[in-house]
Amino acid sequence: MNIKDLNKIEFWAASSIYGCAILMLISNGSDAYTHKPFQFSEAKIGFSYLSNYFLPELFRYSILYFCFLMLNFCCLPPLYNKINIGFNGAIVLVMYLVSGLVISITHTYSKAYILVQYADIDDAYIQIFFKGFTYSAWLVLLICIYVALKKLLIYLTDNKDNDIRNQMKLEIVFGLAFWFVGVLLWLAAGVDFDVILCWTLVIMACIFLTIYSIYYLIPSLGTQINPSRTFYGKITLLTFLIAIPIGLVGALISGKGEFFIIVNLFHITAQLVISAPLAWYIYKQRNETEQQIFTLKKELRKSDASLGFLKSQINPHFLFNALNTLYGTALQENAERTGEGIQKLGDMMRFMLQENMQDKISLSRDIDYLNNYIALQKLRTSVSVDILISTEIEEQFTTLQIAPMLLIPFVENAFKHGISLQSPSHIKVTLQTKGKTLYFDVNNSIHLKADGDPEKLQSGIGLQNVRQRLELLYPKKHELIIRESAKEFFVHLTLNLD
Repeated sequence: MNIKDLNKIEFWAASSIYGCAILMLISNGSDAYTHKPFQFSEAKIGFSYLSNYFLPELFRYSILYFCFLMLNFCCLPPLYNKINIGFNGAIVLVMYLVSGLVISITHTYSKAYILVQYADIDDAYIQIFFKGFTYSAWLVLLICIYVALKKLLIYLTDNKDNDIRNQMKLEIVFGLAFWFVGVLLWLAAGVDFDVILCWTLVIMACIFLTIYSIYYLIPSLGTQINPSRTFYGKITLLTFLIAIPIGLVGALISGKGEFFIIVNLFHITAQLVISAPLAWYIYKQRNETEQQIFTLKKELRKSDASLGFLKSQINPHFLFNALNTLYGTALQENAERTGEGIQKLGDMMRFMLQENMQDKISLSRDIDYLNNYIALQKLRTSVSVDILISTEIEEQFTTLQIAPMLLIPFVENAFKHGISLQSPSHIKVTLQTKGKTLYFDVNNSIHLKADGDPEKLQSGIGLQNVRQRLELLYPKKHELIIRESAKEFFVHLTLNLD
């Protein structure tokens, strides 16, 4: 998982929520001008839209927004990585004090009606500031837990494997992160504790039932005639069974008997409308993906077996021994050019059977293959004085590596379409490296194939294949320029071999 992309998503999500909160704050102002809040009317205190509503809420939303940005992006990540612990710890403390002070001051205006409930004004301010700093402490704590969960989520995502337990842990952390985001939003909205308690109980039940359904309940259905009906029946039963302890816990913590019914209304609706369909969908999608992967692996094994069979049909030892025998015979008969051609052909075949199967090889070995190919073509075309083949290929003494067979298709294409035994032809190949960057150029004349030539319709297959390989193997690390005129074809490749 890319941490930079995640940070961008978090920033824009937080900014969007902050912007929406400000818009809602402004839109609510029309009623605040004409309707005096009930609490102010009961306390017989004057109410001002600007000083008792808009400005306090604006400051409260702003400090929550900037506190989240500062802690999430600047202070907590280096603190968790044990970088500048003293400095970042001091910033966290300052953020706690500043947010607590701002929230407390805004409450003295937005909740001024509380002041008349106390006989002593000092006691009233002490209570308001105590609640404000307590709110700030919970805010900082929840952001700390959120960042820790995010760090754990990134770790599990980057180090996940096929182990079902690790996958389950990752999904549980996803669920907990979703719960924490909801708690932060509820806190920012200033809702009562009962709302956060109801949210917590319902989401925890959703996480449990979703995970249990994906990994235990749905797989246990096996090959039943109507598995979806059986699943929804069992999940409904589980939902009502879990409703009893959830309702009791909520009622005991809140101290309200009616909370048992309230929390279960949300619980039952969430499980049957959200958790059950979500679990069924995730399991089916994952099962289809696993089936596709299994099929692809099976086909790949078949392809590997076929390739191995084809390789076994050509005995490399016999082939090389035969070439060596022909090479020795050519030398005995003083056919030096023939012997040279056989030797280079043997080197090329050895490369194709051995090194070509590797992901990367040394650049010097790939250049050797390139030189052997050009040398063989020169032997073939040496009978014509109108064919000019020039090469400026820098000898490589570096440890640079390259994917095999990336350069040769351009040279093959040049000889295929650039050489004519009846017309003047030219090919120029240059290759050099600077640091870890390779510069490769091929320039050749163009001669149209005859209508009956089978290669006429296959002119672009090799180059198209190279384009695809470059995109896959060297994304954003290469530049390929191909130009063609009526008489010439030009290829320029810049490749970063880092």
